[in-house]
Amino acid sequence: MLGVVMVYSASAVYADVRLGDGLFFFKRQLVGAVLGVCALLFALHLGHGRFGRLSALLLLFVVLLLVLLHVPGLGHAAGGARRWLKIGPLQFQPSELAKIVFVLWLSRSLARRQDRLATFSEGILPHLAVLGVFAVLLLAEPDFGTTAVLFCVAFALLFVAGAGLRHLALCAAVAAPAFAFLVWHSRYRLDRVLAFLDPWADPRGRGYQAVESLLAFGAGGGFGVGLGASSQKLFFLPAAHNDFILSIIGEELGFAGVAAVLVLFAVLVWRGIRAAHAAADAEACFVALGLTFLLAAQVLVNAGMALSLLPTKGIALPFLSYGISSVVSSSLAAGILLSVSGGTGGFLRRPVGGRR
Repeated sequence: MLGVVMVYSASAVYADVRLGDGLFFFKRQLVGAVLGVCALLFALHLGHGRFGRLSALLLLFVVLLLVLLHVPGLGHAAGGARRWLKIGPLQFQPSELAKIVFVLWLSRSLARRQDRLATFSEGILPHLAVLGVFAVLLLAEPDFGTTAVLFCVAFALLFVAGAGLRHLALCAAVAAPAFAFLVWHSRYRLDRVLAFLDPWADPRGRGYQAVESLLAFGAGGGFGVGLGASSQKLFFLPAAHNDFILSIIGEELGFAGVAAVLVLFAVLVWRGIRAAHAAADAEACFVALGLTFLLAAQVLVNAGMALSLLPTKGIALPFLSYGISSVVSSSLAAGILLSVSGGTGGFLRRPVGGRR
């Protein structure tokens, strides 16, 4: 509900001037919130076990959706990226669903291969192969941020499941130069890194977003300028209702508002870890940890970007940023986490792959 309120506050003027309807984004975000609650209840009712049994089919389905993005007439491009699939009046981002499905599939596969995780060919390579397919499809959009988040989540789950540290270190040593190459040979990605290093060197060019975001936080002070009273949303800060929603929260609600939001996310992460700790089996444990890692990584990247602690990247803030796809997928993940926390057992009280 905070997301619905803040999206309206951040977008009303922009929507009124550009679209002739100040409630345009608010109405869509409200629909997304309602659909998100429905998705949460559906996931809670279905249970993580049924999702796990369907994970292989769901994996093929989302791969098909990611391929369809490049079919003329179906894929919709905006801001230089083709990330939206448009079928009639329906428009959504397959990558949002792909992140959750990948975690579900990876969790089930790791649970089944626990006795083989010490070997690279059988324990790690099959998972990296599927991750590579996702990476190629996501980078084709291009969506570098989601690719990086998936890599982090996959490596974290492999580590928790008991994969060899030597094998993971070797994979990381190969992946790091590949990511560096992708940044170095992409002008806009390189500009974002340079802007992160010194946004004030070019405050009206490549450092514009970072500077305007910092100005929003600075204007907010301790308790903000008041709900709806932001100046940065008046065509100064791009994507104020989307990627930089935390900046508007910082300006209107101040340090107290931002701290409250981060505390809410911290509670969500804590509850996710508790759900993993109480999980009855390995698959449920990995699902809870994977989805918790996924939500936490997105929060860290978005908040770090808004505060200029990380390079600018188009990663939505779960539950708060504008976007039906983002809200529904975040709520779906929360529903699956709730279904895990409703189980009994305590899998993490026993060693997992040799680790506690």
